Amino acid sequence: MSDLLAEASALDARDPLGPHLDAFVEAPGVSAYLDGNSLGRPLKELPERLAEFVRGDWGTRLIRSWDEQWMDLPTELGDRIGRVAIGAAAGQTVVADSTTVLLYKLMRAAVHAPGGRNEIVIEEGNFPTDRFVAEGIAAERGLTLRWIDPDPVTGVQVGDIEAAVSERTALVVLSHVDYRSGALADMKAITDAVHNTGALVLWDLCHSVGVVPVELDACGVDLAVGCTYKYLNGGPGSPAFAYVNARHQGVLRQPIQGWMGAGDVFAMASAYAPSGGIRQFISGTPPVLGMLAMQGMLDLIEDATITAVRAKSKTLTDLVVRAVDEELAPLGVRTLSPRDAGRRGGHVTIGHPDFAEVTKTLWAEGVIPDFRFPDGIRLGLSPLSTSHTEALSGALAVRDALR
Repeated sequence: MSDLLAEASALDARDPLGPHLDAFVEAPGVSAYLDGNSLGRPLKELPERLAEFVRGDWGTRLIRSWDEQWMDLPTELGDRIGRVAIGAAAGQTVVADSTTVLLYKLMRAAVHAPGGRNEIVIEEGNFPTDRFVAEGIAAERGLTLRWIDPDPVTGVQVGDIEAAVSERTALVVLSHVDYRSGALADMKAITDAVHNTGALVLWDLCHSVGVVPVELDACGVDLAVGCTYKYLNGGPGSPAFAYVNARHQGVLRQPIQGWMGAGDVFAMASAYAPSGGIRQFISGTPPVLGMLAMQGMLDLIEDATITAVRAKSKTLTDLVVRAVDEELAPLGVRTLSPRDAGRRGGHVTIGHPDFAEVTKTLWAEGVIPDFRFPDGIRLGLSPLSTSHTEALSGALAVRDALR
């Protein structure tokens, strides 16, 4: 025990990202927040940012702000996410709707492409919204879903994909980081395997953006969607982003034809003519208020660099895995995440039959992980807002509650 505490203290003492910890709001009565992989903490500067928006951009400039800045915000913010977090050149990323809506748009556009392909390949254990959207599109278009069932701890492997795809495959839908185990997929190798059959691939980045370096352009990715309220700290319900590789723009046509995606928004034309570039994937009025909070977090990530964020994520999760081995495993706790930090995202999942009740106890005591059916606790570690000491204290609180 003393070795673990000493190691956590030493890691914090030499943590180059340590100064950023003070940038976040501290929740009264919470001693360990281990759910940043579901909802990131707000920044202390956010109340003033919101107040200034109300006083100035909205309150003073009124509707003029649409012409002055808001109309271009979805693409400008998309370009910034592309540069800071997902390895995407300008003109390929847009901030628009919810994750579910953007998944629908991109999946539906991909399977409508010519070629006569009639299958969507997707994991049985993928996040529910990905599966539900795919099921709906398959029913709508008369397509076949081909389910793959990789090991949930190690995650999807290249061999799983090679065994499933064929000349009938239109689209493969995968999560870059498994929401259950945190398993990190080999994006480049899997994307290449999909392309070898002539199919397209859509990556869900919800559990990787902002904590794992992503290189969409370098990996040749076709399509991607990610949320902004986890490691980008955009707040509850903040809008998601969509990435469409430049080679597909003007070829894929999104299915929700709204006025904000038209070539001339204010022409009030009798027929829809899409805008050029990534803007055509916008449908309705952009959620400007919902785009405010994430901008401060993007400042922090850009200052810290995503490489440094990833390095700390590894030391945080390594420390937790060691604590589980030494302090929780003797109580029957199972590690349900990859043990190699290089194959793991930003959270560690552990399992025990009593964890549903244990989670209630932890929340009541100010330790906040999240429970995942049937018997898992996810320890989510957001590197810019979580110290090694906080991560360790949360893991040890699980032990104490279990006892």
